[in-house]
Amino acid sequence: MLRYAAFLRAINVGGHTVRMDDLRRQFEALGLGRVATLIASGNVIFESNLTDRIALEERIEEALERWLGYEVATLVRSAAEVSAIAAFDPFPDVAPREGDTLHILFLREWATPEAQTRVAAIARPQDLLRLHESELFWLRRGKMMDSGIAPQDWIAALGRGPNTARTANTVRKIAARLAG
Repeated sequence: MLRYAAFLRAINVGGHTVRMDDLRRQFEALGLGRVATLIASGNVIFESNLTDRIALEERIEEALERWLGYEVATLVRSAAEVSAIAAFDPFPDVAPREGDTLHILFLREWATPEAQTRVAAIARPQDLLRLHESELFWLRRGKMMDSGIAPQDWIAALGRGPNTARTANTVRKIAARLAG
């Protein structure tokens, strides 16, 4: 069995309240093993013998939409992928400052040169961005509400495809849990 993490969008935000015990049971009903939730923001660790990440995402999304009545974008990564993402240093030449927060946006598609160009166009001095594989790393220097990147900028750069974000600290916790 392979270990995975599912990063769910729209869980316990915007009026969508989901109990983690209920979410765990939904994953178990799909035949997934050793299911655990971490933090109430839609992070689920599980085991499966399926190796097709897209098939897992689709299966989970369909089940969650039937259960909750709304679409829940689901981005699945293997334990090895989560470990590599958590260890990756997207800005090796940037010294961390007080108040910085590193966010990781999980994307369905791998970065293309065109996407790299679009992302570079919306970066700001206080919003450092780097696409790497199927994640976008966003170093936010200061408060989130002071970001110079508007929602329509994100859509222009990334499209409307499924994505969800976590802080790097959350991803490191998930990686540690997957390794344990």
